[in-house]
Amino acid sequence: MSLLAGLFLSAPAALAATDAECEAMWKQADANHDGVLSGGEAIRYAASLRVSGKEVPSDGTIAKAAFLEHCKADTFVTAKVDLGAPLEGANSFTEGQAQDRVLAAGYADVSTLTKDDKGIWRGTATKDGTTVKVAVDYKGNVVSN
Repeated sequence: MSLLAGLFLSAPAALAATDAECEAMWKQADANHDGVLSGGEAIRYAASLRVSGKEVPSDGTIAKAAFLEHCKADTFVTAKVDLGAPLEGANSFTEGQAQDRVLAAGYADVSTLTKDDKGIWRGTATKDGTTVKVAVDYKGNVVSN
């Protein structure tokens, strides 16, 4: 991940992305430069759309215009993790919803998740090529260790 994208994805939601930032994100996301995100390119961004309650195209692809629109609306910004996360509490997320939060936070290869007795979904995922343990709490905080 480029430094620009890394900084942008962890930026506060109050700062709308600029056209230049969104173009830079698009160039990084569209790895094969075919003008559309599909397959592995689209996984993280489709998860972000679902987490945000946005519609994901039925064919699973994301066109550049749609990507840029969602980028400018900060749909792809990863929320700041609450201090002390993962937080215990009644968790209403399904496993699929918890997996989407992990994917949207920039992880890949998310394993089957199991909800523990504290309401925290736990499993493994990869980030930057390293397998890590991940946890998703009832507020949607995603943490790894």
